[in-house]
Amino acid sequence: MAITTFLFDLDGTLMDTDALHHHAFNTILARWDRSIGVDDYKTHIMGHTNASIFGYLFPGMPASQYIPLADEKEQLFRAQLDQKVEPMAGIHALLDHVQQIGGSTAVVTNAPRANAELMLKASGLASRFETLVISDELARGKPDPLPYLTALQRLGAQAQHAVAFEDSSSGVKAASAAGLYTFGMLTGLDEEKLKAAGASAAIRDFTAPALWAHIKAAG
Repeated sequence: MAITTFLFDLDGTLMDTDALHHHAFNTILARWDRSIGVDDYKTHIMGHTNASIFGYLFPGMPASQYIPLADEKEQLFRAQLDQKVEPMAGIHALLDHVQQIGGSTAVVTNAPRANAELMLKASGLASRFETLVISDELARGKPDPLPYLTALQRLGAQAQHAVAFEDSSSGVKAASAAGLYTFGMLTGLDEEKLKAAGASAAIRDFTAPALWAHIKAAG
């Protein structure tokens, strides 16, 4: 079946911003003389919602206390986006292909809307997607499949005609649970971890021959 719908995570998928997030979290944690390492970040932070993240970082802390910290962390992250952010290699060629075939696109992210809109603007990709699905605006975020099911519904698309791109375990789980052929992006996790989460294949970026071979074979 031809692939006509392309669904993209944002952080670590359309652009590699994980180092900026990691720095922002450690800036907050430094007040408690704490820090989080890269491996811990990849396991417990990357791809999760802020509610899940701050519940992990500050177990037992009421939401009323961690929400201001989460807001501050996002402000610290956005302050680092003061220059153009390079999008992932090959993304423009892929989006050109989608346009040529009359396909549809969406960004599906656990990032807050303010972050997502600024990142898309900084990368020059803001005008290239039909819809932006924000997990925090839904009843459930990733790893629940609801954000991807919502994207399919908004686009009037079916999972068998779609592919998803994700870099985190929670994102891969969400996309695969929605019935999507899911490419795991090797920006943060290795192929073994991505496939363990449910990825159909693993690619480095959007120039990967495996991606284009899959599109051609499905066509």
